[in-house]
Amino acid sequence: MHISLARLCAFLTVVSLAASCTTQPMTRAFPDASTLPPQAPPPDPLVMFDGRRVSSPSQWLRERRPELKALFEHYMYGSIPPRPGPVTAHVVAEHRGFLEGRATLRLLTLDTGSPKAPHIDLMLVLPNNGRGPAPVFLAMNFCGNHALTSDPRVPLARGWLYDSCKGCVNHRATEAARGAQAADWPLEEIIGRGYALAAFSSADIDSDRATVSDGLFASIATDRGPGNNPTNRGTIAAWAWGFHRCVDYLTTAREIDATRIAALGHSRNGKTALLAAAFDERIALAIPHQAGCGGTAPSRGTVGESVKRINTAFPHWFNGEFKKFNEDPTRLPFDQHCLVALCAPRPVLFSNAQEDQWANPSGQFEMLRAADPVYRFLSVEGISATEPPPPRRLIDSRLGYYIREGKHSMTADDWKIFMNFADRQWGNRGR
Repeated sequence: MHISLARLCAFLTVVSLAASCTTQPMTRAFPDASTLPPQAPPPDPLVMFDGRRVSSPSQWLRERRPELKALFEHYMYGSIPPRPGPVTAHVVAEHRGFLEGRATLRLLTLDTGSPKAPHIDLMLVLPNNGRGPAPVFLAMNFCGNHALTSDPRVPLARGWLYDSCKGCVNHRATEAARGAQAADWPLEEIIGRGYALAAFSSADIDSDRATVSDGLFASIATDRGPGNNPTNRGTIAAWAWGFHRCVDYLTTAREIDATRIAALGHSRNGKTALLAAAFDERIALAIPHQAGCGGTAPSRGTVGESVKRINTAFPHWFNGEFKKFNEDPTRLPFDQHCLVALCAPRPVLFSNAQEDQWANPSGQFEMLRAADPVYRFLSVEGISATEPPPPRRLIDSRLGYYIREGKHSMTADDWKIFMNFADRQWGNRGR
């Protein structure tokens, strides 16, 4: 039994509105990881945990999707905290003459609903093209909004930053950090193509440190041990919470087309963007760029980073249960294709680089192929190719794929592909 795409999207809208105040899936007890049977091939996303095959789109939406969310939270990411209260946006400054008058720069602080919860500094760049509400790329960055432009009106990031961020001293931004990554964030081209950009720093949510939590998990009392138990913290889930709070604001901004919000991130931020999209139907498109293990690459993969390696190097990214699969990830009752399937029927683009084998580009393509049956089960095309494309040829089906020459990085040329893919999916050509 199949339902039309229009009816399916209408149903998803109802589900999304019902869940918009919280991202929590069903509460359910699952067996200990040690008792799960090995499954060498990736588990079929259309088979329930108890072995029943999903028989209808309605069953997928009402039973299997919530079950997969619960499985990912229990065995891998930890739970994404609920929204503590209404999100309030405070406009710090607004400049309509940004980018020589082609754009409006709006600087906001998002109060996320609790005095203890993190405040998010959101930089919103809007096209001054008079064409009405704009589609938007919501992107989490590593080094602060000030690194995306040399404009001195953008405040320096307040939180802990990587010392690898240019112009950062003792993990804090200095004036020398302004515009350090501007070449990789082509604001003029993004605006010229009719898109808005909403950017925030992961440091606003929780700093990327195994030794301490200074943000979300430090602000809530949970049994994961806020700030002092890195092996069970789940920082990627915290960052996804940050995406969701930004979406709370973007869906109310009159200059933004709330039906066309794309979540974007590179590397660990890409892992986060995919998780955020999988758990929030208000995100209409996901672009996890070079996200690799724990994001877009198979946990069962034999190329590049392994589950054991990522859990050892970054124990704070995932929960304690995920460490139980270090020696045998085949016991996982899902793989990353199931996270893609949670996005169905929404578009997802995996983008990669040939020299970035640590991220397992070929394995990522196989994850898209393994998610394809769910898209087709819901009466839409998944991925149109059966083999990876040659470099610089974009597969722009609903499940998209792209690989280029080069290494682990995000460049201005990558942004052209991101926008081409969004154009194809959203019909933005000619905006």
